[in-house]
Amino acid sequence: MSYEVDGKTVDTDEEGYITNLGDWTPELAAVIADAEGIKMDDEHWAVVNFLRDYYEEYQIAPAVRVLIKAIKKSMGPEVGNNKYMYELFPYGPAKQACKIAGLPKPTGCV
Repeated sequence: MSYEVDGKTVDTDEEGYITNLGDWTPELAAVIADAEGIKMDDEHWAVVNFLRDYYEEYQIAPAVRVLIKAIKKSMGPEVGNNKYMYELFPYGPAKQACKIAGLPKPTGCV
């Protein structure tokens, strides 16, 4: 599987996570989101950017419980809760958001 962005082919693993984190761009994120059936808006981008910063700091993609707890601490309870996060990313906030953010599959996700 791969994505096409600006005439460049970006390779992924069998689940659609990009294999080279350096290939990520906001344009690629939009293509992945589109493939996932998600229309990116400011709320989605806030979570994607939060995840990228989190990964840069800790070198790990957080599982959903850790993600929601960290977002709640950073952005407040109206964003950092299961209901809201699943509205943004219905196939799993950690898995789907990490895929769009160009990060590896979160640990603890099967």
